[in-house]
This record gives sequence, structure tokens and C-alpha cells, in this order.
Amino acid sequence: MSISSESCASRSISKSEFLSSLPPWRRWLARLNWHPTVDAQIRILESKRREKESERRTKLIENEIERLQNENKRLAVLESKLDSLLLSADSSSQTPPATDCN
Repeated sequence: MSISSESCASRSISKSEFLSSLPPWRRWLARLNWHPTVDAQIRILESKRREKESERRTKLIENEIERLQNENKRLAVLESKLDSLLLSADSSSQTPPATDCN
């Protein structure tokens, strides 16, 4: 019977009274004690942070893809201009050289 009366007495003690009865190092550990709701909230916040980071990286990649596509188009235009210049230079060099009649 004494065990049940002790458990009732320990239930009636307030949290601050309980913490004050502990040694300082144990009080510090008690303050660090996590509750499941805190862990769940941390997981939710971390999940939201990872999602935002993922969205940010996705936008960066999409912007880089768009930039590279624009650069590819610009390079294709420059390449076609270079090809046309080379073709015109080749056709002008195919004319027979002038002969010196001296």
C-alpha cells in the first residue's frame, strides 16, 4: 500500500517543485528533454525547408536550361553565318589565279 500512496504523492508535486528537487545537471537535462510534439514540429519544419530548397534548386536549373537554350540558338545563328562566309570565301578562291604574261 505504501507504493500506491507514494505514487499519488509524486503526482501531486508540481513540475517546478520536481525540477527544484533535482541536482543542477539533472535540471539541465530535464530542460533538454524533447516531447513528441516538438519532434513532429521539427520534422515538419525540416520538411518544409527541404521542399523550399528543392523548389529553389529546380528554378535555378530551369533558368540555366533556358539560358543554355538561348545560347545554343545564338551559336547556331553564328555558325550559319560563319558557314556562309566560308562558302563565299571558298568560291572566290576557286577562280583561277591571274597569269603573268611577261
